Amino acid sequence: MSTTTTQTVAQESQSVPQATTLKLRSESSEQKDSEASQEYRYVHLLPAFSQERYPPLTPFDHVDPGSRALAHANPRAFLDNATSIIELTPNLGTEVHGIDLLSLDSDGRDQLALEVARRGLMVFIDQQAFIDAGPESYLEWGRHFGRLHIHPTSGHPANYPEIHLVYKDENKSFNFERDDSITTSLWHSDVSYELQPPGITTFFLLAQPKTGGDTLFTSQVSTLKKLSPQFVAFLRTLKAVHSGVEQAEFSRSGKRGGVVRREPVEHVHPVVRRHPVTGEEALYVNRQFTRRIVGLKREESGKFTIQN
Repeated sequence: MSTTTTQTVAQESQSVPQATTLKLRSESSEQKDSEASQEYRYVHLLPAFSQERYPPLTPFDHVDPGSRALAHANPRAFLDNATSIIELTPNLGTEVHGIDLLSLDSDGRDQLALEVARRGLMVFIDQQAFIDAGPESYLEWGRHFGRLHIHPTSGHPANYPEIHLVYKDENKSFNFERDDSITTSLWHSDVSYELQPPGITTFFLLAQPKTGGDTLFTSQVSTLKKLSPQFVAFLRTLKAVHSGVEQAEFSRSGKRGGVVRREPVEHVHPVVRRHPVTGEEALYVNRQFTRRIVGLKREESGKFTIQN
């Protein structure tokens, strides 16, 4: 499950009455889910696929909170009480022990945003208090970093559309990826088809199997640095089309809950983008949402959008 604190805008719901209700599961499947949920600690956070509708997102001004931390005397002061800080890899990821995220004040959250910008990924161990604080606390946390994003097709806890759920159970109801793929692994950058994609995502784990279910992360900053200077110079001249159409049509087909809360969009982004705080360049294409490179022929474009 994740809350996404993003650079996209959370719109007020404009509900459209529905004449029919989509029945996603058989009664036996629903009964199994009901029995299983009675033993599940986070029943109140199980995914719902409500039929609300939202208007198109509108552009907005955003200042990355990490930029405020640059003016602090010690931009890493929020880590002073950490009992352990481990760099998971030289270029990506830091594991932190001994810091309670709920205790961070406004300055601490700004410093966290800056550290995320610099390290790409921060992993905070033992955050049960954060999880137990509940949805209202998640939203308050997220709003510090930017306006919240409502996913157009995914499940969310009832009445909390800004919280995006990654959920699977022993039944087939939510295992939609297995219908037409041999794996559920898919590299992507969250909703890159939006005009202003997410800036920071808070991703936390409620429950997990004994094995499997891993989430992998990669650094597009490091990827770009490994390419030859001549090739990077060429990439800087390119723009790519990112599309949410396929994701929406997948949901409309009856999978992933069958809902499309906001009509899908396509937007053009630079193939190489620069972080507004660190100034670092990063490659910005991904297999799930990048469809083509503007100005290139299909075969040429495919080298960037399929093999990345």
